[in-house]
Amino acid sequence: MPASPSTARAINDRLALRLLQQEGPLTAGQLKQLTGLSRPTVADLVERLTAAGLIEVVGESGEQRRGPNARVHGIVADRAHLAAVDVRTEGVSVVVADLIGTELTRASVPIADDAGTGPAVEQAVALVERAAKEAGADRLHTVAIGAPGLIDPATGELRDSSGLPAWHRRLVAALGERLPAQVLVENETNLAALAEQRDGAARDRDTFVLLWLGLGTGAAVVLDGHLRRGASGGTGEIGFLPVPGTATVPSAVDCEGGFHSLGGAAAVVALAAAHGVTAEAAAHEPYAATLVRTAATALTTTALTAPGGAATSTPPTSHTASDTASRAAFLDALADRVAIGVASVVAVLDPGCVVLGGEVGRAGGDELAGRVGKRLKTMSPLPTEVRASGLGGTAVLRGALLMAREAAQDDLFGSPAR
Repeated sequence: MPASPSTARAINDRLALRLLQQEGPLTAGQLKQLTGLSRPTVADLVERLTAAGLIEVVGESGEQRRGPNARVHGIVADRAHLAAVDVRTEGVSVVVADLIGTELTRASVPIADDAGTGPAVEQAVALVERAAKEAGADRLHTVAIGAPGLIDPATGELRDSSGLPAWHRRLVAALGERLPAQVLVENETNLAALAEQRDGAARDRDTFVLLWLGLGTGAAVVLDGHLRRGASGGTGEIGFLPVPGTATVPSAVDCEGGFHSLGGAAAVVALAAAHGVTAEAAAHEPYAATLVRTAATALTTTALTAPGGAATSTPPTSHTASDTASRAAFLDALADRVAIGVASVVAVLDPGCVVLGGEVGRAGGDELAGRVGKRLKTMSPLPTEVRASGLGGTAVLRGALLMAREAAQDDLFGSPAR
């Protein structure tokens, strides 16, 4: 059956708004070309969306002739304000942005291990409220939270998880109580994958897996352009994957003995110590990531200064050569471990591409990704690229902002005035 006039108008309005969100400001002529709609239909929808306060004239195009087609229309950015929140074990970071995703302010606060649930929640909520005020937002329309742990697919709530601070779960409820906004929560690894797909290492991929290597391990699965969460929200709980090389097997309540025991931060630190690799601790990242970053950076520098490299230097001393060998052996051993987890995922999903994210994955960069890729070729007959994260430490916040923007636009663009 053909759509009713009101349904057709709603579809056309939504299409135009999506194009403005994806392409940026457009003239009526450009909207006509991109939508395939007639000139009178485009003129009508521009008038409707302007009257609804969803779009506005933001300038003029470079066309020589004057008239309606020369005016450039864009989404009203301050129609709604959004917040993206990255909840970590050691603290919280927040970004406040407008409806088109332009960042207005960014802030973070550390949360001490012994802060207690109530004080920790109050610190985090106050941070979000303060950031919104600094951004000039009278109210937030949507707040998207990225946190470690399982998200219940039925309720959308963060589940109780052993090993994670109690204030994580309480924070979600507290933000909903204190802020006149819709509050959404998603697993941090899933959000990082959304960001990598949109702006990072997987921009050219509809199917890929993001392997998270940080304090713990996890994975996000994107198949045919869609994030897959599983029946209970547990897709990607790779820390529980039974693997060779551990002293035991994981249980339903403890991932020790699973892939976590090979790739988690504590295991990486122990592996570095076994190879005699040390580094000066950095305040901004876990020690495991610092160790991996130090090793990877040193090896990259050595490669550049070797004969035939991009630079020249005096021959390394025996001490330097010994350090380089230790760092290379450390990264090789870590790559062996990571490849075990990657090969298991590849055997089941055949994603064609695996992105190494999380603090440790990002720290390893191309040095670690290249080593994992080489080992994977000997372990699996399925061709798979292994790539380093393209977004650094911003992936979770970027993914949360994309989620918030999508939800807000669904709400505001779903029923424009007709």
